[in-house]
Amino acid sequence: MISGTTTQVSQKTIETFFHAVKNSGPKLIYAIIFLIVGLYGCKWLKRYSKKIILKYNIERGVANFASYAIYGSSVLMVIMTCLDIINFPVQSFMTVMVSLIGVIGLSLGLAFKEILSNLGAGMIILFFQPFKTGDYIGGSGVEGTVDDIQIFSTILKTPDNKAIIVPNFKLTSDNIINYTHQEKRRIDFSFSVAYDTNIKVVKDVLAKIFKEDKRILRDPEPIIGLNTLGENAMQIVARPWVKTDDYWSVYFDVMEKVKSKFDENNIEIPFPSRVIYYKNCDEDIKK
Repeated sequence: MISGTTTQVSQKTIETFFHAVKNSGPKLIYAIIFLIVGLYGCKWLKRYSKKIILKYNIERGVANFASYAIYGSSVLMVIMTCLDIINFPVQSFMTVMVSLIGVIGLSLGLAFKEILSNLGAGMIILFFQPFKTGDYIGGSGVEGTVDDIQIFSTILKTPDNKAIIVPNFKLTSDNIINYTHQEKRRIDFSFSVAYDTNIKVVKDVLAKIFKEDKRILRDPEPIIGLNTLGENAMQIVARPWVKTDDYWSVYFDVMEKVKSKFDENNIEIPFPSRVIYYKNCDEDIKK
């Protein structure tokens, strides 16, 4: 019943539209010109509004959301104005649009559910800000630097410059790890040394490396200690704190210095050893 009524309204609206076009005369040309210029103006307005919003130090994701809303509203206004130029009854257009949306909503309910979920999740991300552009995050099985927060999805860039487009709902429905949210981060080092190694010497070497590196923070102080006694080696852990921006540069530099200092102090890093037993095949053959 609803579908039949909607079809009748749609047919009537289409007939009214073609009738308006047929009788518009020169107004049709004006409407087409206004449409082309208007759509171009909408794109310009979108870019310009985003620049204006960003000048007030507003999160780029919020600026994107606002600029898309402005763009969509302005496009709708352009279309309505074009219809008014050719004397098309705008009320009929709105009626058929509402009817079509209702039909599409019934037939594509699942698809719209996902779209609305992503839209709602996008608003949660923008206004509660579990992360922002420039943060390095992990979630939904992927990780990378947040390059852009859009209405329906978030774009991440991996360290090797791959773009990952993640639906917003997947991010908000899972745990999010924000690696750059805090100003300070702890680096967890773990070094295996031979059992005949003097633990004090190892701790002194590591402490000296940390003291000489000005990027390593003094508060909180680095933690250095014996963690486990394994089958083939002792495990020494070292946990210095650094500014988040210095994390990887300090990590790589310290690893190189540790290898060099361990060699200078004859601190052995043992290889894993395995004992393999071979069964006497000759005895099995005789039997």
